[in-house]
Amino acid sequence: HADRAALLDYCRRSANPVGRLLLHLYGVHGDAALRESDAICSALQLINFWQDLSVDLPRGRHYLADADCAAYGVARADLAALRRTSASDRLVLDCAAWARGLMLQGAPLVHRLPGRAGWELRLVVQGGLAVLDKIEANGYDVFQRRPSLGKTDWLRLAWRAATR
Repeated sequence: HADRAALLDYCRRSANPVGRLLLHLYGVHGDAALRESDAICSALQLINFWQDLSVDLPRGRHYLADADCAAYGVARADLAALRRTSASDRLVLDCAAWARGLMLQGAPLVHRLPGRAGWELRLVVQGGLAVLDKIEANGYDVFQRRPSLGKTDWLRLAWRAATR
């Protein structure tokens, strides 16, 4: 993908329709709900991209925008070799911040979905944010290991879902 606009276009066609369908099924309407749903779904897609770099790069694919790689001076050869550099750390930090910003833009939607759907979306949002926390805690090293949530993380997610 050339730039972030192209990545968001990919999300618009892949992840966002799922959220829009769920809104329709739960009878939630309005432009604000659509924008928030799109922000959550795009953020989840992006978080998955950053989380899976250690898996995707050896398969010859990744979703880091060419413009971002160029802006941070991250060489394709370093990516292909899973070589972590200070430039790649800064790139992943910026990508994670972008995804976090999108997730937080969409987060108010969790309070407008009824019943179980609202609670499930709260957990989804908190799960995405927790993966970003893991990426940060690992010093943005997503090239050698895939950050994932463990059993102890789920208690924290439940608490955050209930209090936010």
